Amino acid sequence: MKKVVLLCGGVSPEHEISLRSVKNIIKAIDENQYEVIVIGISKTGKWFLMNEDVLETTIPDEGESIFVKPGSRECFHTLNSSLGEIDVIFPILHGPNGEDGSIQGLIQVLDVPFVGPGVLSSSISMDKEISKRLLQAEGIRVAKWLLMRTGDSIPNFDEVVKKLGGVVFVKPANMGSSVGVTRVSSGKEWMNAIDQAFVHDDKVLVEECLVGREMECAVLGNQSPKVSGVGEVKSGEVYSYDEKYSASSTAETIIPADVSVQELEALRSTALRAYKALECKGLSRVDMFLDSNGDAIVNEINTMPGFTSISMYPKLWENEGVTYSQLIDELIELAISNHG
Repeated sequence: MKKVVLLCGGVSPEHEISLRSVKNIIKAIDENQYEVIVIGISKTGKWFLMNEDVLETTIPDEGESIFVKPGSRECFHTLNSSLGEIDVIFPILHGPNGEDGSIQGLIQVLDVPFVGPGVLSSSISMDKEISKRLLQAEGIRVAKWLLMRTGDSIPNFDEVVKKLGGVVFVKPANMGSSVGVTRVSSGKEWMNAIDQAFVHDDKVLVEECLVGREMECAVLGNQSPKVSGVGEVKSGEVYSYDEKYSASSTAETIIPADVSVQELEALRSTALRAYKALECKGLSRVDMFLDSNGDAIVNEINTMPGFTSISMYPKLWENEGVTYSQLIDELIELAISNHG
């Protein structure tokens, strides 16, 4: 029986989404194959041993503390004992401090197999500016953009319109789940959107508004990755955090998406090219737009997509005949084989 550590919570605005994901993984994982240990990271960065049954909306700053001791697979300890040799770590952490290469670097130092892409691909995929530059270098279409850093002179909205058009999206360069993203169509909204984005990052992207359908593909694998079919998201003007996760959301996800054979091939091949261009391993979800010409434009790559009950990644594979439990099995085996 393999011992699997599920890392969840984290110092991130997506803390609660991580907990929703881990609850679903606990329900689906095969207890006959895996001994599951849940380690929760509070919003202040403290690590605790968690009871599977008491995961709430946030990890409290109390409980049995976990200490990390490199040097062997017995890397996690409580005050009085070791948790034993760990076979695989599944870092179900989204956004900064979880999906940006930081936790992947720590686990790499521990020399334990882990689910998902490594340090390089996690960090470059998280940074929307860097990932755009790399995708462009591979001939993959992305939205036009402007970059601003803390301390830069902010252009007025009229200047932005001349370069990107009358409607733009303002977003933090390093953030997921649409946190800090604002649709702007007037000078009145402009500075407020910039200020909101800078709350979350010291780099802010301003992107053109692409006219097209929002599409997502799931990619799974290491050296020979496979691509799922395509799902479509139908939402309001911004597929916001609330639209993604609120119980009252009006957003609609359609699996499989109603696309032609040619459009399906364009989306799937673009997703695979993007996955390889950013050196992804294990899994990622590729978010794209499909324009009126049937061309795919990459919006972003999520290296640790959500695993909640409404998340697109597991649903896309379920539509391919891969159950949630089978998907977890495959992710764990990919982690072990990638570790070498």
